[in-house]
Parts: sequence; C-alpha cells; structure tokens
Amino acid sequence: MITWFAIAQIAVGVGAAILCLIEYARKRTPNDYSLGATALLGVLLIVQVVVAIIAPAFGNVAVGDPLEFWMYLIVAMVLPFGAGFWALVDRRRSAHLVLMVVNIAVAVMVYRMLVIWHPVA
Repeated sequence: MITWFAIAQIAVGVGAAILCLIEYARKRTPNDYSLGATALLGVLLIVQVVVAIIAPAFGNVAVGDPLEFWMYLIVAMVLPFGAGFWALVDRRRSAHLVLMVVNIAVAVMVYRMLVIWHPVA
C-alpha cells in the first residue's frame, strides 16, 4: 500500500462526504456531483486492489494481517458502488446521507488498511 495514495483516498472520501452533506443541506436530490465523487472513491479503491496485488513484488509487503487487510479492501470497494446504486434507485434527498456515511466509512477503512499495512510501533 502506498502511503500518499492512501492519504489521497482518505481526502477524496472526506471531501465527497462534505459534498454530500452540502447537497443534503441544499435540499437537492442525488446528482452527478455527489454520485460522481462517490464513484471516484470507488474507482480509487479498484486501483488500490491493483496496487495491493503488485506492491509485494516490489518489496512493499504488508506487515500486519493480510487477511484483515483484504477483507477491509473488499468491503470498502463494494460500499461506494452499492451506495451509488441505492442513490440511483431512491432519488430522495435522504440518499445523500447514505452517500455521506459510506464515504466517511470508506475513509476510515482506508486509514485502517494503511495502519495494517504499515503498523506504527
């Protein structure tokens, strides 16, 4: 896991959550901005899967439990797409709250994956 890439994912997750909160406060239904930000986070997690697969070949191995890391990564990767689908089906403005919670949850999960990959003593 690359540290700067994980920090970028966390920043995108927090930024997307703030955007969803703003859109909810403006009483709007899910739109391209909120769904796009959540989709961007999902795409970054797909890239993270590729990075996690090839990183050990270049000497960047996980120090923590790899099973725990992969379970976090798989669940974190599914969440944005599931929430995006939910927001497309349920077009009420409360779908922004679902997107906001998912973006925050994914940001926390990426931080936890970073801690598992590079534990601090």
